[in-house]
Amino acid sequence: MNRSPATTALLVILVVSALCSVAFCGLYVRDAMRLRDLQRNTANLQMYRNTVVALINETLEYSKRNPSVDPILETAGFKQKPGAPQAPKTGSK
Repeated sequence: MNRSPATTALLVILVVSALCSVAFCGLYVRDAMRLRDLQRNTANLQMYRNTVVALINETLEYSKRNPSVDPILETAGFKQKPGAPQAPKTGSK
C-alpha cells in the first residue's frame, strides 16, 4: 500500500500537535498547583496578620484599664510614651 507524502506530513503534524498539547497540559497543571499553594500561603499569612493585629488592639484596649502593660507596649513600639514628641505627619501643603 502506497502512502502519499501529504498523508505522512499530516500524520507528523498530528503527532507534533498531540505532543505539544500534552506538554502544555502538564505546564498548566503544574502552574495551577503552584498558584493554589501560593494562594494557601497568602491566606495563612493574612490570617496570621489579622490575629496579630487583633491581639495588639486588644492589648491596647487592656492597657487603658491596666496601665502596667504600657512599658511593654512602648518597648515594642505599639504605644508612645507620654510626653514623647509626635512624629510629623506627611501630607500636601
